[in-house]
Amino acid sequence: MPIVNRAAEFHDEITAWRRQLHSNPELLFDVFETAAFVEEKLKAFGCEEVVSGLGRTGVVGLIKGVRGPGPTIGLRADMDALPMKEETGKPYASRVDGKMHACGHDGHTAMLLGAARYLAEERNFAGSVAVIFQPAEEGGGGGNEMVKDGMMERFGIERVFGMHNMPGLDVGKFAIRPGPIMASTAEFCITVRGKGGHAAMPHQAKDPVVAACHLVSTLQTIASRAADPLESLVVSVTMIRGGDTHNIIPDAVELMGTVRTLKRELSVLAEERMRAICRGVADAHGLTIDFDYDPNYPVTHNHAAETVLAGDVAAEVAGAANVERNVAPMMGGEDFSYMLEARPGAFIFVGNGSSAFLHNSSYDFNDEVIPHGVSYWIRLAETALAPK
Repeated sequence: MPIVNRAAEFHDEITAWRRQLHSNPELLFDVFETAAFVEEKLKAFGCEEVVSGLGRTGVVGLIKGVRGPGPTIGLRADMDALPMKEETGKPYASRVDGKMHACGHDGHTAMLLGAARYLAEERNFAGSVAVIFQPAEEGGGGGNEMVKDGMMERFGIERVFGMHNMPGLDVGKFAIRPGPIMASTAEFCITVRGKGGHAAMPHQAKDPVVAACHLVSTLQTIASRAADPLESLVVSVTMIRGGDTHNIIPDAVELMGTVRTLKRELSVLAEERMRAICRGVADAHGLTIDFDYDPNYPVTHNHAAETVLAGDVAAEVAGAANVERNVAPMMGGEDFSYMLEARPGAFIFVGNGSSAFLHNSSYDFNDEVIPHGVSYWIRLAETALAPK
């Protein structure tokens, strides 16, 4: 079954919504204007319930079908932007300096709104659809906050589905896999504390710079020597800060970075090895090292039956040849993972074409994706909630 005709008819209007959201990006939980925009649309569509303030600033609309009683499924989009300066040069570019929709959440929100409009008009399903608009995906854990706020229980959600655009995947194509599809994330901060001094007399100091350099190189042995080489593990130091000038050894050096894995056990292993390496480097250099490790989003793990369902629906919309059912996992993180821990479901990628990649100042969501994404949501709801 190809693109839904009504989704194609809505294309221009949904594009206008998307570009309005793009021009007015908001960060983390401070998505007040975006949430108000979503709430206004859902009420205008005639949702039975529209609840705001879930997970602090999330919005959920409930749409009931006319084909009898049945379960409730959740369809989720994220609303927040990134703290970046936009460099697309588009006429609808961000009006807020230092903030931009560099991950396509404006497109995700607009597509789910388009699907909500259609589903509220046609209601060709049994049971109910909860359309979920989530804040703070970009590091704030808004998905977790909505789950902890009782969203699943409040709306009786039995299965939940998410979607993300993917640059490099052709428009009109989808990609999915069972099991882990995106990585768990953790952030670390290491402070190497030594004794500063004159750079010409390093023997009178305890140089944290040299120790920090040893740390950076030794941390790479976790993935290369401590973990099974067939498993996915990334340990990246992304920031080193210390010192003020060329002839002074500083008192301290700070390192920050991230750990990504596709298994919880590997995250535990990485933390254990990092702590041991910090102790060893501290002893070897005669200084102290403070180590802070913050486990963040869990693995985004697709459930088997729901992955088959999502892939089948995508194939109906795009054609079987345009659905990759065993795409390689991404090592990026995604807090839809919390919803998949709470309920069975699946997360799918929809092609964004040859755009700049996500989190790039030149990225823009491709509006040609809209009919494909909206059609997927519509057919997913109607298929998952078909009368028995």
